[in-house]
Amino acid sequence: MKYRLMDILACPICKNFPLELYVFKVKNINRKTEDIDKPLCELYCGFKDKYVKDLDDMPCNECMGKEIVSGILYCSKCGRWYPIEDEIPRMLPDDLRDRDEDIKFLAKYKDKIPEKILKKKIP
Repeated sequence: MKYRLMDILACPICKNFPLELYVFKVKNINRKTEDIDKPLCELYCGFKDKYVKDLDDMPCNECMGKEIVSGILYCSKCGRWYPIEDEIPRMLPDDLRDRDEDIKFLAKYKDKIPEKILKKKIP
């Protein structure tokens, strides 16, 4: 998942924006960044975890060289969380989620997941 997706992702249940991002693993990628128009993000910079209007310097070149391999997206409004695995955010509504897969994900990353997510157990 690219950090710049945080500029458009909202909770599919309550529509809260922005979501909180917790990154477990990142990989560096070789991407040409000299010719990009800045800023890439319009409202929210997920790389710096700030609104674009609050940034003095846009880190677009650095951001474009990163790919989130695993992590978790968290909605502070409704308490739901969404796993990021194999670079893909899995933002499904509750009734389409696989409970066993969610439990495996939580067990795999239990040392990296914030306590507030583990305690709420939503979904």
